[in-house]
Amino acid sequence: MATGGPLAGLRVIELAGLGPGPFAAMVIADLGAEVLRVDRPDPAPITPDATRPDVGATNPYDVMNRSRRRIGLDLKRPEAAALVLDLAERADVVIEGFRPGVAERFGVGPEDCLGRNPRVVYGRMTGWGQDGPMAQRAGHDLNYLSLCGALAHIGRAGQPPTPPLNLVADFGGGGMLLVVGVLAALVERSASGAGQVVDAAMVDGAALLMAPLFGAWASGFWNAERGTNLLDSGAPFYDCYECADGGWVAVGAIEAKFFGELLAGLGLDDDPTVPDQHDQARWPELRRCLAEAFAGRTRDEWAAHFEQRDACVTPVLDMGEAVTHPVAVARSSFPTLDGIAQPAPAPRFSRTPPGPPAAAPTHDDAVDALAGWGIDPARAGALMADGVLD
Repeated sequence: MATGGPLAGLRVIELAGLGPGPFAAMVIADLGAEVLRVDRPDPAPITPDATRPDVGATNPYDVMNRSRRRIGLDLKRPEAAALVLDLAERADVVIEGFRPGVAERFGVGPEDCLGRNPRVVYGRMTGWGQDGPMAQRAGHDLNYLSLCGALAHIGRAGQPPTPPLNLVADFGGGGMLLVVGVLAALVERSASGAGQVVDAAMVDGAALLMAPLFGAWASGFWNAERGTNLLDSGAPFYDCYECADGGWVAVGAIEAKFFGELLAGLGLDDDPTVPDQHDQARWPELRRCLAEAFAGRTRDEWAAHFEQRDACVTPVLDMGEAVTHPVAVARSSFPTLDGIAQPAPAPRFSRTPPGPPAAAPTHDDAVDALAGWGIDPARAGALMADGVLD
């Protein structure tokens, strides 16, 4: 498990869910908190290959479950709820990602936990929030993006809205927002001495990430037609271009000085036929000029060519390539755990840096894990014998 870090000494119970909840718990654990993941008994592993060879006590593919210990608990059993409440009494934070009302039915909702520990911060992660007309509806990242005004503006001109992986609602507007809420509540608790409930909804968080664009929309700077605006592939100086070998480069030359460097690097700075950067009527011509130029060399040749030029031109790397890029190597951005390269904890801290993350457990020693939280090993053993705990 992670050692040191700015959250060292913080104790967190994670009632395991999928996606943004585990991501939030991972971030908190990475920064030094002691997190105990309360999982379902024998959960299905998150792995791309169910036939992979056994790697022992850890499942390195479950990157989001790293840096914390795990127990399996059947929350449908009243003995399990009693154990969770005993743990909550010893915790600073409880995180859960069930649909609204499920934690209450299990007897481990916010009133139950705050009743035992008035100082606990109870973080709730949902798609649609704890209330409202869609609170009980199922959904995924794409659904939250579609209703908050984000998805309609992601994609190229004349093409359907494009799913931007599941980074925006699940992890940026979901898990990361839950982390912000939990930490804010802990700061407030340092003054008031009281815990509270944090209601983090992905539809709210994804909307929050759109705040600058809502301003641009209101001002008339941003329009509804995808792929025609400054940052959505509409501007030819903010887009990706294919190279001679089929690789791609990303161009972000928005400011005039960077655009000038781009043209100079491409040998187009003295070409009188190249349109003015902000002549939108001639953007198709400018795009053709840039595309033809980039098609003349391979991706890595362009990367080397622009390496010492401030033109905001970078190679488009896949995950396998990203880990070996000099920037990543210099910053130790992708440590390897059990043979799996993965993003390092972030951000960086000058005085209280966290230790390296630990690989995610598959079947931890539940008795030992609970003993660290003050739970009698005899009680844990009896729960295991009864099938409540694994």
